[in-house]
Amino acid sequence: MGLGASNHVRIPERMRSIEPFLAMEVLERAFALERAGAKVIHLEIGEPDFPAPEAALEAARNALAAGATRYTDSRGLHELRAAIAADKTRRTGAAVDPEQVIVTSGTSPALLLVFALLLEPGDEVVVPAPHYACYPNFVRFCGGVPVPVPSDPASGWTIDPDAVKRAFGPRTRAVVVGSPANPTGAVQPRDVMAALAGLGVPLVSDEVYDGLVYDGAHASSALEVGEDVYVLDGFSKRYAMTGFRLGYAIVPREALRPLQILAQNLFISAAEFVQHAGLAALAHGEPTVAAMRAAYARRRDLLVAGLRALGFGVAAAPRGAFYVLADARRFDPDSRRLSARLLEEAHVAVTPGVDFGAAGEGFLRFCYANSDDAIGEALARIGRVLR
Repeated sequence: MGLGASNHVRIPERMRSIEPFLAMEVLERAFALERAGAKVIHLEIGEPDFPAPEAALEAARNALAAGATRYTDSRGLHELRAAIAADKTRRTGAAVDPEQVIVTSGTSPALLLVFALLLEPGDEVVVPAPHYACYPNFVRFCGGVPVPVPSDPASGWTIDPDAVKRAFGPRTRAVVVGSPANPTGAVQPRDVMAALAGLGVPLVSDEVYDGLVYDGAHASSALEVGEDVYVLDGFSKRYAMTGFRLGYAIVPREALRPLQILAQNLFISAAEFVQHAGLAALAHGEPTVAAMRAAYARRRDLLVAGLRALGFGVAAAPRGAFYVLADARRFDPDSRRLSARLLEEAHVAVTPGVDFGAAGEGFLRFCYANSDDAIGEALARIGRVLR
């Protein structure tokens, strides 16, 4: 349920339409249990358990010591924008101009800026589902209407561009997609990305899990297949830098100036010393990415096998990110209730699938950004409760 009315504070409609972020609700309840002495295993929140690259930590320390604590250009330090453009060009093969980059305090502000630019009240955004929990809330906050289009777990959650096109109406203004995806781990094929980019409205492509792929998968960037695209990316997942709050958008040239003006007003700029940490991560962080990728591939296999043994449905192993969206309907069709039961009785925190739209109801999202031992213990605890 979203924000309700209050006797003392008038809650605007755009706020009343915002649903709680259930992954955070579960995390916060887990924190309360831990304060009471419980030992909770966290599989609910999408946060790497690896440390940030040492070079990034050292750069942040040095920048703070040197007094890099002031405002920067609202678009980000020029050298960071140039490094981001070079890195994205290297990884995608698409030429990216630093002038197309705007640095933000995390990827979420970048999404907010883009939807604020694209939407008038009543405009629609098509959202393939299951989807990142916050996409519809960003759309609603900016006055828009999210239009979900379910995808099929049997296909590995591959998006059907024809179904997306059928959901279009006269006020469709964008399609938003994540690949690799949260919560499904799906990596959309290049032809699907190209088809989505060719539907005649801007494609908003969340690529924050790019680089975390397995089994030889390649996550095609929207930059490789289209021009009217808005690419969101950041440092949180690929470099284990969630708390640094550093992200960016790569946008069409004509969109940069209005986004710059909006960023000036809403955010001023990302923290200067954090931007120096981002520069170091781009230059020296690849060993961290490689180590995480190897560990996550192993943990994914452990978790998928364990969930299937317990009776959860996993039609296809995820090929990217670090999540498994498992069918739990044989245990309980109400994902909130089952998630709460596992937290309270097993002290294992997992996210209800309904957090990711109606298409996720009856599923649970398990994050495998935790140790092998923690995953094994979580499976054992879940098994005891469900039996």
